[in-house]
Amino acid sequence: MGRIRSVLCMLLAVVPLTAAKAPTDLQEVMFVGNNWEGTVDVIHSRGDFAKIGRINVVPDKTQRLLEIYLNPIKLVYYLGIQQGPGEGHDQLVDDMYTTPAGDALVASRPSFADVVSIDLATGKIRWRFAVSGYRADHMAVSPDGTKVAVSASTSNTVHVLDIVTGRQLGSFTAGDKPHENIFTRDGRYLWNMSIGEVNTSLDDPALDWTKGDRHITIADANTYRVVKTIDMRPRLNAAGRSDLSDAVRPAVLTPDESKLYFQVSFFAGLVEYDVATDKITRVTELPRNPATNPDRTTWVNDSRHHGLSMSPDGTKLCVAGTMDDYVTVVDRATLNPGPLVTASKPYWATVSGDGQNCVISESGADRVSAISFATGQKVATVAVGDHPQRVRIGHIPTGWTAP
Repeated sequence: MGRIRSVLCMLLAVVPLTAAKAPTDLQEVMFVGNNWEGTVDVIHSRGDFAKIGRINVVPDKTQRLLEIYLNPIKLVYYLGIQQGPGEGHDQLVDDMYTTPAGDALVASRPSFADVVSIDLATGKIRWRFAVSGYRADHMAVSPDGTKVAVSASTSNTVHVLDIVTGRQLGSFTAGDKPHENIFTRDGRYLWNMSIGEVNTSLDDPALDWTKGDRHITIADANTYRVVKTIDMRPRLNAAGRSDLSDAVRPAVLTPDESKLYFQVSFFAGLVEYDVATDKITRVTELPRNPATNPDRTTWVNDSRHHGLSMSPDGTKLCVAGTMDDYVTVVDRATLNPGPLVTASKPYWATVSGDGQNCVISESGADRVSAISFATGQKVATVAVGDHPQRVRIGHIPTGWTAP
């Protein structure tokens, strides 16, 4: 009997239980983070982009605010975030991804300096991770969907968490104000871009040195050790563009990861960086809206253009001209822009589920719009909540309704 029990135990150890299998009844959707409202709209990821439902990502808002108001240091940072990057508003949802099972939404909340997992069936918080420092920012999910990286702005730290449990797997130090995160396609490396002090009014080019240490940090995504840093200052200088900021904003790698395209602070345009040669190979300036206020201190968080995505075949780039109120599809071979499609303070750009369109958040008009990669024209628009910013692809159970 003991021998039979031992054999059964061995079989159970190697044969996966049915309950552990990944679910197959999931539907692909898009999540739109309404930053000033603390909600996430769920919309179709292609086609008509129609709204499916809405999720409250701050069900614990009263509790969090009480903690902040009882802590003088937290209160100072909270008010600073509100009046600085929040433009007078709370920043309640910055970035979001779903778990592999599609049963929870994981979101970063800048004003509350944390990351939370929201149960998609009940709307309740499953776990909460307080980042180091006083503000949470952009995130990225690993290719296998198991890890989520989040930038902790004020502590110059990137935390990597288990997306299901919220347990910290590791962390590493980045430059001043870590911002965008990108996992490589094989999940081996994590790129982080630091943008420096974007909330000061010292925006004259002569005072660029006051913005802090801005560089790309590349870390091993398994050991979390920094393997390389890239300071774009000398590389921009070598390319004859000493006039440009070295604060790398939204960025995207080509499908073969041979080139990085990115935006920098105060610039209406794109920079192309060759990964193998470690050189900036092209810089293109895009049209400037003559109606845009030339006073750089009026540009949101030092951005002129903020939002960048690439078509799946790598032939087109979609650029959100934030302060210039347009979006355009750029041909990657020539870096020439297509039609300038009017948009209200476009803040982000991503790719639709079928890869046919670029989807932008129009934060100034509380809507998202889809722009065809093929024609460069707007093909759909849907209303969302207050001040949409990040837009991400995710998965939810088929037939899901909002809790």
